[in-house]
Amino acid sequence: MQIRAATEQDLPAILAITNHAIEHTNASWQTVPTTLEARLQWWQERVAAGQPVLVSEIDGEIAGFATYGSFRAYGGYVLTVEHSIYVDGRFQGRGLGRTFLTALLDHATAAGLHVMVGAISADNAISIKLHEQFGFAVVGRMPEVGQKFGRWLDLVLMQKILD
Repeated sequence: MQIRAATEQDLPAILAITNHAIEHTNASWQTVPTTLEARLQWWQERVAAGQPVLVSEIDGEIAGFATYGSFRAYGGYVLTVEHSIYVDGRFQGRGLGRTFLTALLDHATAAGLHVMVGAISADNAISIKLHEQFGFAVVGRMPEVGQKFGRWLDLVLMQKILD
């Protein structure tokens, strides 16, 4: 397993993983699949801002991706980021979430950031447990703030202070 910075050539695989999550899971609360053009713009914006977009390769295939970006657009939040980790279902259960989260925390700490936030669907017990193992604390639960697949979803906010 190799973790590296994503390149433009990785975007079709990132798009496929993203759209699978949109269409089949509550990991993303987007309801409409995205496009390659939108993923290109997203990647370019992250790279220009010095924010990581990481991919994992297993046997020459992109197995997942991870990133963080601005938590909110206001200046007072400049040292707080929100992260995302997505793993292709074929590669889940191999420790990629743990490897990605370690890499993101290392990058954020080296960048001098102060807080990392995760916004996780309350029914994603595996992700919540992973974050707890890394020292993230539940700082809020927002009942029924989202809808997907015809049902209301609760959002769990988790936070880790980095320094």
